[in-house]
Amino acid sequence: MSNSFNQDQSARRFKKRTKALQPITDLVEGVRSGNRRDLARAITLIESNSQDHFQHGQELLKELTPYTGSSIRIGITGVPGAGKSTFIETFGESLCEQGYKVAVLAVDPSSTVTGGSILGDKTRMENLSRNQNAFVRPSPSGGVLGGVHRKTRETMLLCEAAGYDIILVETVGVGQSEVIVRGMVDFFMLLVITGAGDELQGMKKGIMELADLIVVNKADGANLPAAQKTRREYKSILHFLQPATKGWETQAVTCSSLHGQGIGDIWETITRFEKNTKDSGAFVERRKTQTKEWLHSMISDRVLNSFFQNPDIKNNFPDIESEVIAGNKTASQAVEALMSLYQK
Repeated sequence: MSNSFNQDQSARRFKKRTKALQPITDLVEGVRSGNRRDLARAITLIESNSQDHFQHGQELLKELTPYTGSSIRIGITGVPGAGKSTFIETFGESLCEQGYKVAVLAVDPSSTVTGGSILGDKTRMENLSRNQNAFVRPSPSGGVLGGVHRKTRETMLLCEAAGYDIILVETVGVGQSEVIVRGMVDFFMLLVITGAGDELQGMKKGIMELADLIVVNKADGANLPAAQKTRREYKSILHFLQPATKGWETQAVTCSSLHGQGIGDIWETITRFEKNTKDSGAFVERRKTQTKEWLHSMISDRVLNSFFQNPDIKNNFPDIESEVIAGNKTASQAVEALMSLYQK
C-alpha cells in the first residue's frame, strides 16, 4: 500500500513538472496567436524562481524576441486617492474600443514585505478584465534572479509578442517603484487630485521630474473649478523643473475617469509624444539606454544571488555578521573576509 502510494505521488509530481515545462514550440505558438491562457502560462514560467523554469523561460523569450518592441509602454503612478484604477479601466476600455489591444501590469516592489495583493487588480478592474482586447495581470516583484527588473520587463516582452499594442504599467508601491517603472517605459504619467497647495508641498520634486504628463483626475461636477486651478498650479511649477524627456515639455491636463472626459485628449497627447520623440530619435535612444540599464541590473542581481547562495557564505555569514554587530569587526573587515570565502 505504501509503495503504491509513493508511486502515485511520484507520478503526480512528474505530471506536474511536465505540465509546467510545456514545450517551447507550443507556448510560442500560443502566445503569438494571442491566446490569453498561454500568455498567462508563459508569464508564470518566467515568474518562477526554479532554475529549470528560468532556463525554459529564457529559451521562450529568445524565440519570441523578434516579435517584441512594437508597443508603446506607458507608466502610471499617482498620489493616494487619485483614482488610478478607475482611470486605467476607463482609459483601457477607451483604447480597446478604438481597436487597440491593451495589457495592464501592476508593479509593487514592496510586496515582498507586505505580501501584496495578487487578485487586487482584477477585482478593481472587472470590466477591463473581461474585455477580449485586454489582459490584466499583477506583475511579480522581489525574489531572486532579477525581481521586478527582470520579471516585469520580460512580462512586457511576452505581452508585446502576444500582439498587445499598448502596455500600461501601474506602480502600486511608493518611492522606488516610480524610478523602477520610469526606467522601463516610454511615457510616464502622474495622476493627482485637487488641493494642489497641499499636494505640491508633499510632492517630491524628483517624482514630478519623472513625469511626461501630469493628470488632474476627478475634474467633474462641483470639483471642476478646483481641478482647473490645480492644473494651472502644476503647469506653472513645471517651468522650473527639468523635463523628463529631451525635446518634450511636460504638460498638465484635467480629466474625469468617472465620466470619461479628457481621456481622448490624453491619448492624443501620448500619440503626439510618440511621434515627436521617434522623429527626434529620443524614443529609440531611451529604449537603448533602458536595455543597457537592464543588462547592468541583471548582472548585479545574478552576482548578488550567486554570492548569498554560496555554501561558504551561507555557513559563515551569520557569525561574521554577529561580529560586526558586536563591534569586534568593522564592516570593511567583514566584507574582505566574506569576499575571500566567496572567491575560493
